[in-house]
Amino acid sequence: MPKKSIRLLIEGGKAAQGPPVGPALSPLGLNLAEVVKAINDATKDFESLTVPVEVIVDTESKAYEIRVSTPTTTTLILKEAGAKEPSGDPANKKVGDITLEKAIKIALIKKRELTAKTLRKALKCVLGSARSIGVTVEGKDPKEVIKEVEDGKYDELLNKYEHEWREA
Repeated sequence: MPKKSIRLLIEGGKAAQGPPVGPALSPLGLNLAEVVKAINDATKDFESLTVPVEVIVDTESKAYEIRVSTPTTTTLILKEAGAKEPSGDPANKKVGDITLEKAIKIALIKKRELTAKTLRKALKCVLGSARSIGVTVEGKDPKEVIKEVEDGKYDELLNKYEHEWREA
């Protein structure tokens, strides 16, 4: 079966038959309205975020499969911080602040794509990303929060989410 894979960046829940979906998929003879609805259903949890979507089409049968990846760590942090874009100078210009709990939730969302084996290590990856784009955590430099995580200051909070990490 010859298959064709089309990769798109779509705003969650807002795919339309126009660009980029229409021009990419119409040559394959699919029912665009049906595919757009399927993409919107699959991405509705990422409203207002740009998400990578892959549409895999069997070019003979016209059957298709939609795979949705999670938004980037940076995108998730910026959304939680209420910021539009990363700081061009993260050491001196901060663009927002997130709670440690939000950082943990981002780590849980990104579990499949991070190479971290534990929630603690995944959280440190998210904190490093926050630092690199000028977002503070609980009003502090994420580097300081990473040290506090290593020192066990947040063990109780991390333990609260450990079951979600194992199940995700």
